[in-house]
Amino acid sequence: MDGIYSASITPFDGEGKFQADALVRLMERNLAEGASGFFTGGSAGECFLLAEKERIAVFEAASAFRDRTTLIAHVGAISTGEAIRYGLAAKRLGFQHIAATPPFYYGFSAELIAGYYYDIAGAVGMPVMVYNFPGNTNKPFNLEHPATAELLRSDAVFGVKHTNHDLSQLERIKALAPRLAVMNGFEEGMLGSLALGADGSIGSTFNFMLPHYKKVSSLYKAGKVQEALALQVKANNIMAALNRVGLIPAIKYILETQGIAAGAPRKPFAPLSPEQRRYLDGIVLDNLCN
Repeated sequence: MDGIYSASITPFDGEGKFQADALVRLMERNLAEGASGFFTGGSAGECFLLAEKERIAVFEAASAFRDRTTLIAHVGAISTGEAIRYGLAAKRLGFQHIAATPPFYYGFSAELIAGYYYDIAGAVGMPVMVYNFPGNTNKPFNLEHPATAELLRSDAVFGVKHTNHDLSQLERIKALAPRLAVMNGFEEGMLGSLALGADGSIGSTFNFMLPHYKKVSSLYKAGKVQEALALQVKANNIMAALNRVGLIPAIKYILETQGIAAGAPRKPFAPLSPEQRRYLDGIVLDNLCN
């Protein structure tokens, strides 16, 4: 795996129901823009705000692209059994890969978390991408722990989505298990992650600004580091604005302005206020590379 993968949103209609047609339209656009693949049903897709049947419906809609690109299904759940059900559905639908956050909320030990990944991989018959997102799961991975190190070196895991501002850990994961596909998950650290050996990136803002990040990556690989940095700074200006008003509501609003029927985020998220929209419009207009 390498390149840029869009972490797809989940579009809703005015009644809050999943809109498969809108997701397909967005994925079609991202594919035309040069996406290497898609990470579906993840944080950007409001996964933990969806019912089980809705999460599988998202996989069903995205599976229309299974013969055209690489699809990764996020199957993470607190319950191992639930995660396995998502994984089996994704496999049946033709997804090439599955990924999972560690089980959170309860204070599961490193051994129990490793067991969760072994169980998913064994039951589904596919290795798993570890979704390392400690800021949201509150489950940081300690690479010095024997159970964690053994897991990352095992056949149960094929990669890591490193959604962690600690880029040094990304490099340490690569050093621990060089065969793993390690994907940066925070767009604002994309340039630094490439320098530290990331194979590619998976990001939510790629939904609406994928060409911008494609240029960052291309410039870096061409040795034009200062030009890449200038575009990374502009991207980070946008990301700071998104986080200031609310990342998921902001991404959905911008997509609406671009003609994608993304709908409102699911509560307890709230749509942006008129003031927030005007603020965001100005930041995006000033910084987005067209």
